[in-house]
Amino acid sequence: MLIIFVITLVISLWATARVKRTYMKYVQVPASSGVTGAQAAAEILRQAGIRDVEIVEHNEMLGDHYDPTNKRLVLSTDNFHGTSVAALGVSAHECGHAIQHKIAYAPLHWRMAAVGVTNFASSVVTFLPWLGLAGGFFSGKTALMIMAIGWGIIMLFNLVTLPVEFDASRRAKAILAGTGMIQPGPEADGVNRTLNAAAWTYVAAFISSLLYLLYYLLPLLGGRNDEE
Repeated sequence: MLIIFVITLVISLWATARVKRTYMKYVQVPASSGVTGAQAAAEILRQAGIRDVEIVEHNEMLGDHYDPTNKRLVLSTDNFHGTSVAALGVSAHECGHAIQHKIAYAPLHWRMAAVGVTNFASSVVTFLPWLGLAGGFFSGKTALMIMAIGWGIIMLFNLVTLPVEFDASRRAKAILAGTGMIQPGPEADGVNRTLNAAAWTYVAAFISSLLYLLYYLLPLLGGRNDEE
């Protein structure tokens, strides 16, 4: 377990550090169009015929996200007001999710439907081992099966997240280039690098959940019985 924990921690820290380093580099590179992230988002949504999504500012760095339940596109302060290639790339990426929502992009709806059960599974795999240590009942095939099911749900959620995020980035790059808000060359390269770095955080989450699933699943498949 310690080895798995260390491996997943290193993967997560590496992915997080990479996206922060890349973002901090390209947030310093201004886009020649001079539009802010909020303005870019508004124009992208307008062109997509989306008029019921609110664009709001949030002060958390890299806390940008699209909220499909409340139809809100949340941009961090640097991206909301910023005119950098990173700000436009992130803003367009979140617009990509709004477009997915409008066209009923299947993986997005699968992910939305799985949020509740995934949150429950996350609570189970987080607290069950601690309850076992405290109460002494975390052993045997039943416990392994519960943990395997929990991590299986989380792994599937992370797997479905990959096409959602990659598709949103693909849309963002195409839209920014098509509207002229980002010019070919260094500006487009900055957007690509920023969004590609962000994508690795989702890949890291998938790999980590897969490793934990295998840790609990393989003993069951191999016939291990901790109750003996």
